[in-house]
Amino acid sequence: MSNQDRDLSENSRARRDPIEREARRRVGMKMGFYIHALVFVLVNVGMFALNAAIGGTRWAHFPAYGWAVGLAIHGIVVFARAQGYRLREAMLEREIERLRTRAPGRA
Repeated sequence: MSNQDRDLSENSRARRDPIEREARRRVGMKMGFYIHALVFVLVNVGMFALNAAIGGTRWAHFPAYGWAVGLAIHGIVVFARAQGYRLREAMLEREIERLRTRAPGRA
C-alpha cells in the first residue's frame, strides 16, 4: 500500500469516526501553537541579536511584547478550548444521567 493510499484510508476513517476527527483537529491546533511559539523564539532571538550588533537604542523588546500577547492569546484559545470541551462533556454526561434517572413521563 502506498503512502497516498494509506493517507486516503486514514482520512476516510477519520471522517467516519467523530472521536478521531476531533482528536486530529485538536492535534492540529496544538501543533499550530507549537510552531507559532518556535517561530516567535527564533525571530525574537534574531531581532535581539541584530539590535545588540547594531547598538544604539534598544528596540527589539517592543515587537516582542506585542507578539508575546498574540502568542499568549493563541495558547489560551488552544489549551482553554480543550479544557472547556472536557467541562462540556462532563456536564453533558451529568445531564444525560439526570434525565435517565427521572421517572418516565415527567418533563
